Amino acid sequence: MSATTYQTRFGSLSSYEKGSVQPIDDDVKHYAFSNCFEIANGAKPYEKVVFGQNQIYVLECLRAEGESPWYTCAHDEFALVMDGEVEVHLVQLDAKQTVKDVEKNGAVLVQGAPSGRKMGWMKLRRGHQGILPKNTAYQFRSARPGVVILQTCKGDLSIERWSDVCQSA
Repeated sequence: MSATTYQTRFGSLSSYEKGSVQPIDDDVKHYAFSNCFEIANGAKPYEKVVFGQNQIYVLECLRAEGESPWYTCAHDEFALVMDGEVEVHLVQLDAKQTVKDVEKNGAVLVQGAPSGRKMGWMKLRRGHQGILPKNTAYQFRSARPGVVILQTCKGDLSIERWSDVCQSA
């Protein structure tokens, strides 16, 4: 019996390999595969491209570059930085700018400048995760291109490009 040596390689926006499904005793047609770095490489800054979905819950890939618009959401979201360094600025919104429909899924744009108490900001680097509390305005700022994954629910700003982002055969 021989021992197998594995080497973990972590990709980045500037250095990644297009991955693939490697079937062992199955058929690759039964799976979909996507690569967040490849998606971010071809995306506009802060497009919310869906690359994973489980019922209403989605993983969105964002190319972090410059300043994003201000977003808010009726539910908590989580941001995981996969590459680069991203600041997340937070404002506890006044009631007039919160999402009125508590069942609304996904992020929405804040209309105008966010009004409310500034909560501070987080500096997230590769592997760091931050919570984006419900009814809080958040803005991403990144001096250089980076990659952020959002764990959220599919909403009006979610973009689906399944045929462009997934290997299907």
